[in-house]
This record gives sequence, structure tokens and C-alpha cells, in this order.
Amino acid sequence: MWRSSTPSLQLRRLLLRCSSSSSSSSSSYCLSPTLSLDPYCLSSPQRHFVSPSFPLSRRFSSQPNNSADDDHSQTAQSLSSELLKDPDSEPVPIIQRLQLSFSHITPSPPLILQTLNTSPDAGRTVLGFYKWLSSNPNFAHSDETISFFVDYFGRRNDFKAIHEVLMDGRNFAGAKTLESAIDRLVRAGRATQVVSFFDRMEVDYGFRRDRESLTMVVSKLCEHGFASHAEKMVKNVAGEIFPNEKICDLLIKGWCVDGKLDEARRLAEEMYRGGFEIGTMAYNSILDCICKLCRKKDPFCLESEAEKILVDMDVAGVPRNVETFNVLITNLCKIRKTEDAMKLFYRMGEWGCYPNETTFLVLTRSLYQAARVGEGDEMIDRMKSAGFGNALDKKAYYEFIKILCGIERIDHAMSLFSKMKEDGCKPGIKTYDLLMGKLCAHGCLDKANVLFNEAVNRGVPVEPKAYKLDPRFVKKPTVAKKEKKRETLPEKMARKKRRLRKIRLSFVKKPKRMRRAF
Repeated sequence: MWRSSTPSLQLRRLLLRCSSSSSSSSSSYCLSPTLSLDPYCLSSPQRHFVSPSFPLSRRFSSQPNNSADDDHSQTAQSLSSELLKDPDSEPVPIIQRLQLSFSHITPSPPLILQTLNTSPDAGRTVLGFYKWLSSNPNFAHSDETISFFVDYFGRRNDFKAIHEVLMDGRNFAGAKTLESAIDRLVRAGRATQVVSFFDRMEVDYGFRRDRESLTMVVSKLCEHGFASHAEKMVKNVAGEIFPNEKICDLLIKGWCVDGKLDEARRLAEEMYRGGFEIGTMAYNSILDCICKLCRKKDPFCLESEAEKILVDMDVAGVPRNVETFNVLITNLCKIRKTEDAMKLFYRMGEWGCYPNETTFLVLTRSLYQAARVGEGDEMIDRMKSAGFGNALDKKAYYEFIKILCGIERIDHAMSLFSKMKEDGCKPGIKTYDLLMGKLCAHGCLDKANVLFNEAVNRGVPVEPKAYKLDPRFVKKPTVAKKEKKRETLPEKMARKKRRLRKIRLSFVKKPKRMRRAF
């Protein structure tokens, strides 16, 4: 034991002499991870296995990012609290208050977006926030930041404020701001203002009127069923911007979204006479419109009417794509023809098409609704193996669990909930509330309490509620059956006499008074 320890002691003394001769360099040895001649590093078992390629300060590299995120959120919260103050009760305008309190910060697009998202009730005070940013020497507006303010005022339907923002930021606004403004007008149902906005946007706001902007405006109008306004606008600007096949397909899609199949076919014939070819998107829109009309009027005609459109596509030489099959599968599942949808799913490869995340999600929901839970689980596994596991987010799992709870498959819903957590999805308050309510309805109070404690530990803001117990699942008390008592001989003879007396009296003619009583 002594002999084996002597060389190590001698080596340690030698290293100590070397380190004492150069004290300044020895201090740098301890700080440098690439030098392993320091006696402290040799004697410490924890540092002996540190890899030279990783510095010792690397363990704390995530701390500045976390602190920066915290400062970012705190600044946004402070700005939001300042914007939410009542302007009538404050003697100083919002611009001066922001200059006095936040002159030390450097605004950034994420900070502006977070501030606006946390201030939904600030109203016109946000205009002062916009002007303060414009006067800040450390900040310059961009297309992205102006689109944030357009979206904010669009959510409040304050289009006068949007006009002021666009007039003030016409030198910075671009395609993103234009898309936000058009989207907010269309979603507010102001299709006429969209058409007039497109006519004067180049003069008033400096936006370019070209085919890309026209395609975007037509797309927004057609997505919300304003095909008549879109078609009128396209015909009015045809001398300046001649429409292409994509714009024509979008117009057909708009008529189909509006449910006007005759107008869609009329426009398709005009396109054919004008030398345009109808694309797959237009045929898919017509197919979807026909399926929806059949579902309302006569679901039994859906397959035959859809087959006619598919034959027209084959005659015109238009190939089918995955959206074509998604339209058919979705409409078949909505009329509860899950088996036909599954057959179509297995035949997609005959046309060179492969399912996407929409196909898998629709079929999984339909299988769960049909109580084919085993096949639904297999579809989820197939979806993951096909590379669409990212589409299984919190919303998709919530829909599956809601369907399973609706058909009273609470045990399978709990297993799917466990699979959801294994996949890395964090359940929200809706998922926990749904499962706790169903467990209480089934009388499983212990499992509901476990879920509640789990939600609290995960930081989900759940609140204890009074859930009702479903009377179908109430355990009925078992009543002990009374054993039949054996009659004695006198009791048996008396029962027979009573029975014989009733039989004899049945043949005797009753008096009138007794007959009236009966």
C-alpha cells in the first residue's frame, strides 16, 4: 500500500514545485479546461473527467437566455399595464408617460407583439404607443411591426385607426401589412370596402397593384364566400391586370364556398371558352360543393354524384391529388360511411397519391366515432410511421379524447391521455376538465382527484367544481332475496278452500247491486 502510493506523492510534489515557480500561470491552468497538468484538477475526481472540448462555463450558458426572456416578458407586462390605464384619469398623455418610464428600453418586434397581445382592451391608447415607437430614435418601423398594429385594430373592427396607421407608415408598409388589412376587412364582412380599398391603395397607402396583390385579395374574398365581389373586381381590372388560371380557379372555389354550384359551372364554362384550363383545385372545390349539397338534400346520392365529377376530371385529363381524396373521405365520414372511406383510403395508391396529416386525422376521428377504437389506435401509429407525428398536437388529442368520452369509453380515453403525454404534448385545462368530469360521472372519484393533483403540479389553472354523477353509472344496492317460506298443512288447506270458493262463486249469478259495483 505504501509502495503504490509513493510515486503518486512524488508526482504531486513535483507538480507543486512547478506550480509554485509560476504562480501566475498556475492560476490560468485551473481556469483553462484544455490543460490537465494542474494538481487540483488531478486530485479532484469531479473535474478529472471533464472533456477538454467543453469549457467549464458552458453549464451556465442557458442562464442569460432565461433572464433575457424574463426581462422581455416583464417589460411587455409593464407596457401593457401602462396602456390599460384609463386615459381620462391620467393627467399626462400616454406618449409622455411612455417617454418618461420606458426611455431606457430598445423596442423589438417580439416585444411589440407580446405587448399588444397582453393589452386587448387598451383601445385607441395603442395609437399613442404606435406614435411613441415612431418617435423613438432607437427604433424604426418595418412591414412586420405595422402589420401587428393593423391586426390589433382589425380585431376591434377599428378601421379608422387602421387608416391612420397606414397613412403614417406608408413608407414602411409592404405585402404583410396589405395582407393583414385585407384579411381583417374580409373577416369583418366588408367586401365592398375591400374592392374600393384595392382600387385606391396605390394612391392612398403606397401599396403596389400587381398580379400578386390581386391574387391575394381574390383568395381572401373567395375563402369567405364573397365570390361575386371578387369576380366583379377581376373583370374591372382585367384591362390593367389580366387574370391567370390561378385567379380563375380561386373564383370557382369562391362560388363553391358560397354554395352556388350553378355559378361555379357557369364560370368554368366561360373559362373553357376563353382558353383557360380548369385546374385540380377548381375540380376539388366543385366536388366538395356537390358533396355538401348531397349531404343536405339526399345523402344516398353522394357517391353517384361524386363519381360524375371524377369522370369529368379523367376526361379532361386533370389528375387527382391528395386533396381530392381528402374531400371524398371527409364527406363520407360525415355521413357515417366509415367503411367506404377506409376502402377509398386503401385505394389512394392506385392514382399515385399518398395520405397526408388531414387524411389520417379525419379517419381517426371517424373510427373513434364508430367505436372502432382499436383501428383508431392503429391509424395513429400509422400516422406516426408516415412522418406526420408533428400533426398530433394538443388540439388533435383533445378531439380524440372528447369523442371517446362522448361514446363513454373513458378507460380508452385515459390510455390515449397517457399516450398524449408520452408524445410530449402538454394537456391543457380543457383536457383535464373533460376527463375529470367524465370520471366523476362514472363514479371514479379517486382517479379524478389524481388528475386534479397532476394538473396542479403541472401548473394548469384548474379549479375544483361540483361534477354530477350520471345516474346510469350509479351502483344500485343489492337487495337480498327473501326465501320462500314453506306452507304448513293447515295453511295449504285454507288456501285451497279460498280458491275453490272463488271458483264456485264465479258461476253464481250476481245481484244487480254487486254488478254495478263491479
